[in-house]
Amino acid sequence: MIRTVAINENNELIRDLSVPEVVAGNFLWYWIDFHPTKDEEVEYLRTPLNFHPLAIEDCLHHLQRPKLDYYEDHTFFVVQALNPAEFSREEVDFFLGENYIVSFHYNSSSEIDEVWEKFTQTKNVAYWNSSLILYNILDNMVDNYFPPVYQIEDILNEIDENSQGRSMEVLLEDLFDTRHHLLSLRHTVNPMRDLVYRILNSQRLPDILERKEYFADIHDHLLKLSEMIEANRELTTDIRDSYISLNSHQTNHVMKVMTLFTTIFMPLTFIAGVYGMNFKYMPELNFKYGYYITLSIMFFVGIGMSLWFRKKGWFK
Repeated sequence: MIRTVAINENNELIRDLSVPEVVAGNFLWYWIDFHPTKDEEVEYLRTPLNFHPLAIEDCLHHLQRPKLDYYEDHTFFVVQALNPAEFSREEVDFFLGENYIVSFHYNSSSEIDEVWEKFTQTKNVAYWNSSLILYNILDNMVDNYFPPVYQIEDILNEIDENSQGRSMEVLLEDLFDTRHHLLSLRHTVNPMRDLVYRILNSQRLPDILERKEYFADIHDHLLKLSEMIEANRELTTDIRDSYISLNSHQTNHVMKVMTLFTTIFMPLTFIAGVYGMNFKYMPELNFKYGYYITLSIMFFVGIGMSLWFRKKGWFK
């Protein structure tokens, strides 16, 4: 699907022209949105738009890192939107020229649809231009980064508090899933932050420089997101280390208790072993009260060792 909108010399908005008509027309500027479903639609990038072959190749090979490339008569942008349902990245490409902006994306883009609807229904067409279109789309994309980050923070709080009393294995599994989502977010946000920084410091984008403060605001949001993601990753590391330490502590406590009981029964087992050897000439075997005396010795040895261990604090 291809959508077109053009602004003529009378600041009138004209929609749904064909790509050749838009390119050949005498317009102040125009916006073409490609959501291709057929190979023939992609061919418009070559003719009549005449974009650089390397830029077209980047459009067709998914998934490119966010970047900015300069060509003779246009600038090529690769940006990444975020699918919040799957925490997956979706590429959107832009060609920005002196009097046009062309957007290209294989996946549906709610950010582009929202700006398209806003622009085509505006009453002040003269206020808009191609750089403002780019700003609004980028701003929507970055704003849509925040809900997943806030969602992850809620998940981490739940894992940390464990109000539902879930087992440690389940909590650690959720924690590692969350770390994976944070890694995916970081691979999206940080390159976008670097891209916007390059845009802000570029001297070859005069229209964008006129609205530098707007793009600076996007960069500030990306810096905030980057800091939030790093803070959450550190939190996941702290929670993971805490759970692992707690698990080790519990294991050590169980082993200590088992060792204490084993130690208490060692002399009792020795006494029982000595009098269970069945030698014929053992003086104590013929003693009338030998059995009771032996049991008493074993009892007092066990009690004495238990009290001694307790005094040492080894049962705590």
